[in-house]
Amino acid sequence: MYLTRFPINVARRGARHLLVSQQRMHAAVLASFPPDGDLPRALWRVDSGDHRTDLFIMSPSRPDLTHLVEQAGWPSLPDMTWNTADYLPFLERLEAGQRWAFRLTANPVRSVPVPGGSRGQVKAHVAVAHQQKWLLSRTDQLGFTVPNGPHGQPQVVVKDRRTARFERRHAESGRDVTVAMATFDGVLDVTDAGRLRQALTHGVGRAKSYGCGLLTLARL
Repeated sequence: MYLTRFPINVARRGARHLLVSQQRMHAAVLASFPPDGDLPRALWRVDSGDHRTDLFIMSPSRPDLTHLVEQAGWPSLPDMTWNTADYLPFLERLEAGQRWAFRLTANPVRSVPVPGGSRGQVKAHVAVAHQQKWLLSRTDQLGFTVPNGPHGQPQVVVKDRRTARFERRHAESGRDVTVAMATFDGVLDVTDAGRLRQALTHGVGRAKSYGCGLLTLARL
């Protein structure tokens, strides 16, 4: 597995064209891999803050982001292209008891029963409290817990809440896609390294093709 960080030049028109559309960014990520064979199971996320915007990609093979550099990067600055790191050594070092800072952009949803229907209707959680509860209710199966802070509250903050709307390609006319997104910043304690590795490499929740599901860790 590989983790890639690509700095986006938000001053360029091509970058703005991608940033306003989850569908376009999804297509740009897929274009980073050879078209022959099955497309890779790639997760991606856009992070903005601290005077920079970055695209992160988790993938089983190395991406080639030359097209993104030309469209949304700094083509004349060779040190500002992208950085790809082998993620396996980091994954292998994960152990129960470790504490990490984490970030996750996800699509917090719930299933609402439909009378007479075999499957429930998917509805987004829109309140901060419900979005936080959505994540905390899944931490056991994801291989970690979120410890409480000095005031007795879980150490996780919900921010950058937004809704992305776009028309899915090849869908029937008028079939728009709506993805409610929220970014979680917090602290986690590893309880099951195997489950956490699965979450890191396979993603969390729904809408993984559209910038959701990528969980990343950092030192505190």
